[in-house]
Formats: sequence, structure tokens, C-alpha cells
Amino acid sequence: IDYTDNGEVPGTILNQFSMDEFEGNFRIATTTGSRKPVNNLYVLDTNLNIIGKVEGLAPTERIYSARFLGNKAYLVTFRQVDPLFVIDLSNPTNPRVAGELKLPGFSEYLHPYDNDKLIGLGRDTDQEGRQTGAVKITLFDVSQIDSPREIDSHLIGGSGYAYSEASYDHKAFLFSKEKGLLVIPVNINNWEERKN
Repeated sequence: IDYTDNGEVPGTILNQFSMDEFEGNFRIATTTGSRKPVNNLYVLDTNLNIIGKVEGLAPTERIYSARFLGNKAYLVTFRQVDPLFVIDLSNPTNPRVAGELKLPGFSEYLHPYDNDKLIGLGRDTDQEGRQTGAVKITLFDVSQIDSPREIDSHLIGGSGYAYSEASYDHKAFLFSKEKGLLVIPVNINNWEERKN
């Protein structure tokens, strides 16, 4: 392997899904700042020069999940509600936020269902942004880039505290559209039952 070039963007990344290469361009989503975070998306060319960017997304929130699929990027930030941003990357020199959906809770992992739908796995929250203790699975319709919507959601747990390894380890997430199969591990700690 030969070292050929380097590039630099401000901020830190969440995980490997915050980076992507598509049609010769490198795309990366970052969060800058700790007390007053903001989120950004950059497109770099083959020489790793910034050719396009969207900066200042969701001030005071942090990226909780990211996914690049073809000419689109999906970012979830969180503080009190779960904004799902759909970013149009069809013009890499002029990326733009095309749509946004706000829901209670937040997705920590995004997985493609097909070209028009996205699965979100994360946590449920109440209207004030407090976690309810439930794991939340959401199916998003992203067929209309300017108006993403929630098709359905399902909560697991909630009377105690539930979590899934698949939220932070994508290898624990098993999905087969052809077989109609979605498998995730969930650990539920139910303190109410232990008291009785």
C-alpha cells in the first residue's frame, strides 16, 4: 500500500458508517464541539480536497447514526427529539438538506430495507426527551427525498430498561428482506417484576 494523499475536515466521526466512498468522492459526517455541538457533512474529491459541504446541522445535538446510500445521506441527531435528515448528494459540490422528520426517540443504527425504506434501531423517549427504557425499531419511508415519514414503529421493553447490542454493533443486526427476517438481541431488565 502506497501513501498518496491526505485531507482534513473539522470534527469527529461516530463510526464507520459516518464515512463513505461513492463515484470517486469521499463523504464524511462529523460533529464539532462538545458543549455546543454542531454537525456537518463534507464531500472530498480524489485528492481529498473539500468540494462540497453542509455545515451547522442541528446545533446543540450530536450525530447518533449515519448512513450513506448512493446519492443520499441519512443522519440522525438527538437531544430531545429524533430528527432524521435526508441529504441530497446528487450534486457533490452542492449537497443540501432535502428533508427532515422529527419524532420522539432516536435511532442509533440505520439499515437499508430497500431503495425506498430505511430501518432505524435505537431508543424511545417521551415528549421531553427522557428515555422510556424501551428499544425502538422504526421503518422510515424515504421514497420522497423532501418528505421522509415514519411508516411504523415497534417498542420492546419499557417497564424496566431494555437495550440491544445491535445499536452499537452492526454485526448483531440480522436482516433478510427475502426471508422476511429481522433478528436483534435485546436485554430487558425489569425491576418491577423483581420487586414482586
